[in-house]
Amino acid sequence: MLADVIRFCPQCGTAVVEEKRFGKLRPICPACGWIYFADPKVAVAVLIERGDQVLLVRRNNDPQRGLWTLPAGFMDAGEDPVEAAQRECLEETGLQVRVTSLLDVLSGQEHARGAHLVIFYRAEPVSGQLKAADDVDRAAFFSRSNLPPLAFNTTKKILAATS
Repeated sequence: MLADVIRFCPQCGTAVVEEKRFGKLRPICPACGWIYFADPKVAVAVLIERGDQVLLVRRNNDPQRGLWTLPAGFMDAGEDPVEAAQRECLEETGLQVRVTSLLDVLSGQEHARGAHLVIFYRAEPVSGQLKAADDVDRAAFFSRSNLPPLAFNTTKKILAATS
């Protein structure tokens, strides 16, 4: 129920109601007519390869705590996607990277707080020392033939598509 997301109109402060508009139930202000349109959450992820190995990080938070994924995170509003990918990689791994190509854009929210879209980039390290930080507790290279348990389907799809 979207009314759990937004309960009051940001224009006039009136409690919203749910009505079907533009093909979906949406929070609507009965006083001023304001309609809430949810924006998608966008994340970025980075694939770094070293020979037949890929860099993965282990999640330190739920959901999927203890499982592995590519260095990734949410974009901030107004942030350039490439810069967001570089920032997230630095925050989680201690590595400054240079994005070399766009791999894919995948959709499909995998959990309630997850991204609706994930932009995947290939990158190469330019400086820094590999160390886990931010919301991951380990960072390591793994052979594609011996991957640890992976957290997300989008990670699995990108690794399969790039092997």
